Amino acid sequence: MTRVFPRDEHFMRVALREAAEAADHGDVPVGAVVVRDGEVVGAAHNEREARGDPTAHAEVLALRAAAVTLGGWRLLGTVLYCTLEPCPMCAGAIQQARVARVVFGAPDQKVGAAGSVINPLQDPRLLHRVEIQGGVLAAEALGLLRAFFDDRR
Repeated sequence: MTRVFPRDEHFMRVALREAAEAADHGDVPVGAVVVRDGEVVGAAHNEREARGDPTAHAEVLALRAAAVTLGGWRLLGTVLYCTLEPCPMCAGAIQQARVARVVFGAPDQKVGAAGSVINPLQDPRLLHRVEIQGGVLAAEALGLLRAFFDDRR
């Protein structure tokens, strides 16, 4: 059973603020924050368009920022909050960083790698398993995504 912590909504709102910044430079509005012991240690939003980098997803950038803050790549005891369910690339980075828990907003029915399409985060064949909680403030996350894509049409 996945635990729901009282502060999940608070940190998802921080991730949603990050997501809104992505749209300002033409990136899909996805935001992520990494939290340890109740404090944000890494925060980012999508920057694929801004950087011209296919790996500049919010989750990867937030993990990188957290690694700098914490002084190493092992992000033990951390929780990653992201507005959209992580893709396979991000799930791999989350797993490699040894994140304890992922909380996401909207599910991604096309490339979701936290249970919607595939779930490497909890595959028993792999070394590290990550606790998952989905659907936190999903309506708000979907609203940002819909507005972004509606403006593009």
